[in-house]
Amino acid sequence: MFRRLFYCCVILALAGPAAAIDRVKAESNAAIAAASEQIRRDPKDANAYYNRGNAYAARGDTDRAIADYTATIRLDPAHANAYYNRGNGYSSKGDTDRAIADYTATIRLDPAYANAYYNRGNAYSNKGNTDRAIADYTEAVRLQPANANAYFNRGNAYGNKGDADRAIADYTETIRVDPTYANAYVNRGLAHEKRGDFAKARADFNATLGLTQSATRWALDKARERLSALPPPPPPATILVEKAGVPPSVVAPGVANGDRRIALVIGNSAYENVAALPNPVRDASLVADVLRLTGFEAVTLLTNLRKDALVNALREFAARAETADWAVVYYAGHGMEVGGVNYLIPTDARIAADREIGFEAVPVDQVLNAAERARKLRLVILDACRDNPFAAQMKRTMTVASRSVSRGLAPLEPEAGTLVVYAAKDGETALDGDGINSPFATAFVKNLPTPGLEVRRLFDFVRDDVMEATGRRQKPFSYGSISGRQDFYFVAGK
Repeated sequence: MFRRLFYCCVILALAGPAAAIDRVKAESNAAIAAASEQIRRDPKDANAYYNRGNAYAARGDTDRAIADYTATIRLDPAHANAYYNRGNGYSSKGDTDRAIADYTATIRLDPAYANAYYNRGNAYSNKGNTDRAIADYTEAVRLQPANANAYFNRGNAYGNKGDADRAIADYTETIRVDPTYANAYVNRGLAHEKRGDFAKARADFNATLGLTQSATRWALDKARERLSALPPPPPPATILVEKAGVPPSVVAPGVANGDRRIALVIGNSAYENVAALPNPVRDASLVADVLRLTGFEAVTLLTNLRKDALVNALREFAARAETADWAVVYYAGHGMEVGGVNYLIPTDARIAADREIGFEAVPVDQVLNAAERARKLRLVILDACRDNPFAAQMKRTMTVASRSVSRGLAPLEPEAGTLVVYAAKDGETALDGDGINSPFATAFVKNLPTPGLEVRRLFDFVRDDVMEATGRRQKPFSYGSISGRQDFYFVAGK
């Protein structure tokens, strides 16, 4: 299973619009002419051969590219890039042994050449030498920790060896580095399915369907195929009782009015520079499960996002929201207000001074923008005002001494049609909770499946339950307004 997936997922198609292809050809021809003229003037100019080889490669003339890289190496035996690019040329021709030899020469000249390890790993994998492939992918990710493809292909290699645990771990790392890597969700889902963990498999296949802008046709088709083949999920009451310990609720089937609903659910627990938060990842998983059970077409669950990954997730969701009726964003983790601006805190944030907040965190306005194109309901839920260690450790700088850094988040005034719900009222902090879920998440999933409970009324119930559970120490609060001429139900009345 995994070997077949490897070939499906790592082959890249070098194609594009006709105008772009014509432009590449024109630029390549100009570069070839310039390099050829330089070679005529100085036949011993190694870099001229190298540049002409790159131009031939860009034009798709692999044989001439290889010939020029060979001339480069003859004139300059220490030219690591020439060996590397010639290896790529041999690889594209299917000459795996020569490709491996050139990647090995590249590494001999430059032991820190991460892409040479990665490509040699691919070549070893194509030869069926899985152990050597894994060794090279491991070195590639050591040198280049953000190389999502190396994690992904190493996961495939472990899958070929039957090591599902390591394969899943590597697909998880792939998704951490790039939350829009649809093939990683599919392969992780297949691994979970093979182990009989159908809930996790279903979550990964559903996440794939939520990545319509970046997913390959293969990934989308495979996710749909496997979802139709999986056994049905357990009853909603089972999930609620087992995960949150709340009273059973009955979920009515179907979605009112046939609305297309999508959700982005994020939980940040594993903060790298301050103490971890125990519950957000569990809260996000619970909320995602219940949203799926109430008829959402696509629910993307992402956890422990660094800043780049968080921004990419919001960008991807914004594109999908344009064709949705409902767009719901749920975020659990650290949040902060500085100078009246609210921010979500990624897991890799380093905030030593208040002036750094704009570089290290993501403004809540970006979250609102991600949902704003949905046609009927934009709902943003922020369980993000938990006791924040960044605020206490931040230095107040001279240039921004007048900026406040308050407890909790600042109030919002979203555009009409958008409802923003805080787990704790502005200026107050929410509790992470002593149980396996926060008080807010527990109250939300308890009330969300209730048939016939309109959205505005739903959050009144959530507020009352949270206040009761926390001895009135925490009061959820809603901001914004949605159409008074239409009612919105997660679950329609019976």
